[in-house]
Amino acid sequence: MPACVHYQRHDEIGVIRIDNPPVNALGHAVRSGLLEALDRGLADDGARALVLMADGRTFIAGADIREFGQPPRQPILPEVVARLEASTKPLVAVLHGTALGGGLEVALGCHYRVALPGTRVGLPEVKLGLLPGAGGTQRLPRLVGVDNALALITSGRFVPAEEALALGIIDAIAETAVPLDAGLDAARAILAGQRTARRTGELPAPAADPGAMARHRARLETEAPELFSPFRCLEAIEASTDLSLAEGLCRERELFLACMNSPQRAGLIHAFFAARAPHRVPDSDAPPALTHIALLGEHPLFERLKGNAGRTGIALTDRPDASTQVCLIPPDNTDPPCPAGCLTIVLQPAEGIGRLDEMDADLVLVTPTQGALVELVATRASGEQQQAAASALKALRQAVVVSRGHSLLAALYQAANIAPDDRWAAMEAASLRLAEQGFCYRTSDIDLLAVEVLAYPRHLGGPHYQATLSASATSETSP
Repeated sequence: MPACVHYQRHDEIGVIRIDNPPVNALGHAVRSGLLEALDRGLADDGARALVLMADGRTFIAGADIREFGQPPRQPILPEVVARLEASTKPLVAVLHGTALGGGLEVALGCHYRVALPGTRVGLPEVKLGLLPGAGGTQRLPRLVGVDNALALITSGRFVPAEEALALGIIDAIAETAVPLDAGLDAARAILAGQRTARRTGELPAPAADPGAMARHRARLETEAPELFSPFRCLEAIEASTDLSLAEGLCRERELFLACMNSPQRAGLIHAFFAARAPHRVPDSDAPPALTHIALLGEHPLFERLKGNAGRTGIALTDRPDASTQVCLIPPDNTDPPCPAGCLTIVLQPAEGIGRLDEMDADLVLVTPTQGALVELVATRASGEQQQAAASALKALRQAVVVSRGHSLLAALYQAANIAPDDRWAAMEAASLRLAEQGFCYRTSDIDLLAVEVLAYPRHLGGPHYQATLSASATSETSP
């Protein structure tokens, strides 16, 4: 059995435990381990019921991102969920932290679901251009009805435990904060006849709801008519009302593969990865943490930083002193200057920004009027200094993208304003120039800023991603 899945019996309860940090993702080893552990539990004559739980801070947070873009390896998740559901012994899933995507689909394949307080569940595949492909579009409607399933699956919204209980996604909220105790208690109650285990797939098909279908279709046609996967979700959920479970799962698989082959899925996956570590400066050593920062003057960003300082270990002051390591200086600041030897970060708006090399600053923090990202541009600071500042901002819960020499965001903003009637194409052309001039550490950082701040369509991946695709397609068709 793979080391990330374990089986152990507690009296008459067999416990299957996933231990695949950091988020117990459903990689190949976990999928294989689940089936091996299930077989052990079913063959264990001393086990009258089974519990599925996970170690760490969360249940199963979804697919393993390390397998994105790779050919599927057996067993695939739909097979795992089907085997779990077919268990001849009652099977309890204990949810804590988050149970998302394939993680929730695994839980839906179990016969009883108990969640710890604070748990959130959801099927967010649509945000990556996909649909739940391991039975989510067929089992969830059997529990919550067509209308609720449409709302949850086409939005990808996370649902807190209390709402999940009211909807019928889970069967109970535990009184304990210990997953093992919650699972054992639920399994014993089932064996004593105090609670009822049931196979979700054997529940009656949900009643057709043409009104809900029409309402959600109209909403999507208004909110996101260009997107592919939400409308495939509609089709899959509709199939749950007039097909058997087996037929519905086949239809779900067809629609899932159609989404997999969609260019939008590739664009959304690219955007997903672009957001993973944009604050990292490549090849920079881990610098000492910044713990004393002076915020000189007033700026809306300063209030957010102060509100997030909390237990970060970072002291934010209004005036520099002997311990100050870095000063954040807004435009037109009239406060006392930053002491010699301190790192200086000058704030500038993305609109109308001047030449950065003419500013008396080690770093420039470019702040847009909208969006949650800021851009930290190195002018004369070293990579280690820039990384220290970026890490401090991230610790203060400020999302940040690092760049060098010139603001990526300002250049994109300027390009979009020059050609407002064709702003996407203008950003794509600008993105190629920025990459050629070496202002970005990663071309995906250009895409991230364009998507999150300038509303470039997420499903297209970003301007540089699209420009590269277009250039590749042109070269392939050229004689």
